[in-house]
Amino acid sequence: MIPIPLIAVVLLIIFFLSAAIRILNEYERGVIFRLGRVIKAKGPGLILLIPIVDKMIKVSLRLVAMDVDPQDVITRDNVSVKVNAVIYFRVIDPTKAIIEVENYNYAMSQLAQTTLRSVCGQAELDELLSEREKINAQLQEILDTHTDPWGIKVATVELKHIDLPQEMQRAMAKQAEAERERRAKVINAEGEFQAAAKLAQASEIIEKRPMALQLRYLQTMREMSSEKNTTTIFPFPIDLFKPLLQFMEDRVQDRKK
Repeated sequence: MIPIPLIAVVLLIIFFLSAAIRILNEYERGVIFRLGRVIKAKGPGLILLIPIVDKMIKVSLRLVAMDVDPQDVITRDNVSVKVNAVIYFRVIDPTKAIIEVENYNYAMSQLAQTTLRSVCGQAELDELLSEREKINAQLQEILDTHTDPWGIKVATVELKHIDLPQEMQRAMAKQAEAERERRAKVINAEGEFQAAAKLAQASEIIEKRPMALQLRYLQTMREMSSEKNTTTIFPFPIDLFKPLLQFMEDRVQDRKK
């Protein structure tokens, strides 16, 4: 028979070791409270505590991805949208994260929701859709400033989705279609303008050198013959008709006299 006092001593030693020995992973730190007062943050590895006297709270130093619930936002140009985001942050100072705020995860979530509504409400809809990087930078800066006393570093804030009302989606689709039509008309007008400019230059060259027109006639006939066209065109120089036109003009002048 094992003596009862020996069993009690063994149980006491087991209880003491189970209460005194803690093992922390590489990404964990333990904030030690001794009689209610903070000593320091320890870890990783083997941690020895004084049973009953010491209390340890584990804090993870890994990067945390927190999803911000969709928020109803009214933009500066009075458009109602729903916006959600994701925040990446990590604990830099475990002692501050435990002492300065009761629950830093809950506090970060509430602060992110409030900041998201505030920043998005100060921007117009076009700015919210086209300048996301700017909005993300503003959110990250504000959150990082407020959470720095908590020992938390906000790494990145990204807007995930902006939900627009159906009426606004249809209006934006019509606006985009009108913009595409406008660009098409402008491009067509620019093409006509360039073509007219080239024709004006060609007419000046032909006026100075009439033989260029004859060469153009021959080139046109060559193109038509390559298409197996049965139509035959015989070009006549306009200069051949000038005497006849001059004669008819003189006869008209004589009759007027």
